[in-house]
Amino acid sequence: MAMDVDTITKLIEAGLPDAKVVVRDMAGDGEHFGAEVISESFRGKNRVQQHQMVYDTLKGTLGGELHALALQTSVPK
Repeated sequence: MAMDVDTITKLIEAGLPDAKVVVRDMAGDGEHFGAEVISESFRGKNRVQQHQMVYDTLKGTLGGELHALALQTSVPK
């Protein structure tokens, strides 16, 4: 079963409570999503570490229920 924008958003927000999260269904197919995640907890971390932090919030759903997720991460300005 595919995931939806609300479920992905809630999982990320639960794992990174300070984050501003915007998730979009990129292809309109419920399988290919893009997410912009802005979090102070990313400060001092490289891009790979930031993405890993987001993937960790998804509790192993990437590649299963969640087919594809393009990530854009940053710290607040």
